[in-house]
Formats: sequence, structure tokens, C-alpha cells
Amino acid sequence: MTLTQRRVLILVIVMIVAAVLGRLAVRAVMNLLLGGTLLGGNFL
Repeated sequence: MTLTQRRVLILVIVMIVAAVLGRLAVRAVMNLLLGGTLLGGNFL
């Protein structure tokens, strides 16, 4: 595997991880604003 292929592969993996974490962060903020629970359960 050449250096360029390795760089592209690492970049793709980082982009996928960033997209997943970004969606989770948006969900967490919306849950805090709306008073919900993050994982859909009830605390009470």
C-alpha cells in the first residue's frame, strides 16, 4: 500500500468517525434542550 493510499484511507476513517460523533453531539444537545434522556430510557 502506497503512502497516498494510506493517507486517503486514514482520511476516510477519520471522516466517518467525525460524522458519527457529530451526530451524537447534536443528539445530546437536543436532548438537553428538550429535557429528554439521551438513550431513550426514563430516570424515574
